[in-house]
Amino acid sequence: MAFPKIPDSPVKRSVCIVLAALSILICLGSAVYLLDPYQLKMAPGVCVDGVDLSGQSFFTAKKTLDQALTDTLYLKKLQLRLPKETVTLSPEELKPKVNVWALVSDAFAIGRWQDDSGALSLRPYLTVQESAGMAVLEAYAAKWDTTLSQTQWSLEGDAPSLATDAHDPNATQALTVTLGKPEAHLDVPAAWEQILALLDHGISASYSLDISVIPSALPEDLDLQSLADTICAEPVNDSLDMTSYQLIPGSYGYSFDSQALAERIAQAEYGSTVSVPMEFVTPEILGEGVYFRDVLGTCETKHNTNENRNTNLRLLCAALDGHIVQPGEEFSYNAVVGERTAERGYKPAPAYSGYRLVDSIGGGVCQGSTTLYNCVLLADLEVVFRACHGASVSYVPMGLDAAVNYLTTDFKFRNNWNFPIKLQAEVSDGYVKMKILGTDEKDYYVKMESTFWDEEVAVYARSYKCKYSKETDERISREVEAYSSYYKNIE
Repeated sequence: MAFPKIPDSPVKRSVCIVLAALSILICLGSAVYLLDPYQLKMAPGVCVDGVDLSGQSFFTAKKTLDQALTDTLYLKKLQLRLPKETVTLSPEELKPKVNVWALVSDAFAIGRWQDDSGALSLRPYLTVQESAGMAVLEAYAAKWDTTLSQTQWSLEGDAPSLATDAHDPNATQALTVTLGKPEAHLDVPAAWEQILALLDHGISASYSLDISVIPSALPEDLDLQSLADTICAEPVNDSLDMTSYQLIPGSYGYSFDSQALAERIAQAEYGSTVSVPMEFVTPEILGEGVYFRDVLGTCETKHNTNENRNTNLRLLCAALDGHIVQPGEEFSYNAVVGERTAERGYKPAPAYSGYRLVDSIGGGVCQGSTTLYNCVLLADLEVVFRACHGASVSYVPMGLDAAVNYLTTDFKFRNNWNFPIKLQAEVSDGYVKMKILGTDEKDYYVKMESTFWDEEVAVYARSYKCKYSKETDERISREVEAYSSYYKNIE
């Protein structure tokens, strides 16, 4: 077999050598292509931060990654949400750069001469301007880092007088609380590591990062009970000097709404200030109320269902209720209740005229005078004038009634004690209810008794005032209070 003759010219020899080399390369490339399990493309499952490169050639994969980075890591601003404010890092500040050539080369090696997982991250191939990021974090720390301080409180405004005889309700103060601050410092290196961890996913990341600052020490909680014990005062009732009969001024209480303050503190930030008004607490016994702290006498009498009569009862109670009788003053039932007329709202109802029961304007007012009479007896007030009815009544025992008629018959008593007294009167729950309020100077209490006996045309009664020791409940005395006579036959 004859071989081709090799050209002897240098040019021809060079061309032949090049052609031979190309042939060898083509053969080698064909061999590599045929021997490569993925035909010179990325292995299945190869991805970079969620970008799938499976089946792409080297240069196609590089182009894909370049575009993904241009749309995300190289474009978007990073928001850092810190406790006190949100700061921003721009790509121009961070200057992020990924070595895509090296990244794609390592991705191409997967499944061929590397058995690594098909998922690659950006971090090993990423460079950033660390000084810019650290500067932003350090600026935040300089602005918001805090040292420990405790909660403080103060009373704003002039302290008011609490004395009841010198009290100005408009002179109030406010309780102001300034919350303490915790010991809190931003860990700048740790925060920077969080940023790098986010940039590791610079294609898939949301570009929003929460960075917390954990306090190393907290201010103590404000002890509201201890604070209240320090600045609050309980009210003190006005009282009486039982020797000089003079009023002794008490004092208003002074307090604040602890629940409202607790809620405002709970909603406030460290270092902020909240306040609540100081409030006065009115004593239970104040001013003239000091004279009416005791029930000297009380009585209830049941009324019937006659609505006209009950209207009259309500009118007389309204006239009596709240009436004050000063020491030594004489009380007149007719003067206080006034004339019972239709113009004043009184209705016709059954009433005694002598011993006859007839309808008259204001019928029923005698039940009011009788109820009050029994209060007067129990209070041991001086009865100036009292008359019984012509016939007995059903709502009190015989001998304990007090009849009145505006023109002819009155019920009168005198306040024989050293302090004023006040009447309370109402109609409720089927009863006429009355009380005499005042200052009890007695060391005894009163109970009433009555006896009666029949004669031919009348029934006679005798009432007794019985006094008992408050200390021992032993009876001290039993004296006749009044005599009464009632006709038997009623027309």
